[in-house]
Amino acid sequence: MREDRRDLWAKTISEQEESGLSVPAFCREKGVCSGSFYHWRRRLRKVDEPVRFALVETKPALDCAAPLELIFISGERLRISPGVDAATLQLVMAALRA
Repeated sequence: MREDRRDLWAKTISEQEESGLSVPAFCREKGVCSGSFYHWRRRLRKVDEPVRFALVETKPALDCAAPLELIFISGERLRISPGVDAATLQLVMAALRA
């Protein structure tokens, strides 16, 4: 039953996102409690959130030409060189979150 409820809310949230309606308008139209909608949206996002921890070091890395380096829980490293454009960085971050 718990998975059924989770699936139902995931479908409902997806429908709202695709509808183009605001959350309050969608909930009124579908007869859904907006408080429950927000609760489940937040709850399901936490489950799907792949990045849960970020290590930030302020000391310069002597062996790395990139001024910014992200180290993931898995041990993988993402080095960001000077001059990278914001659009490219946004695409990379979106891919990492997927």
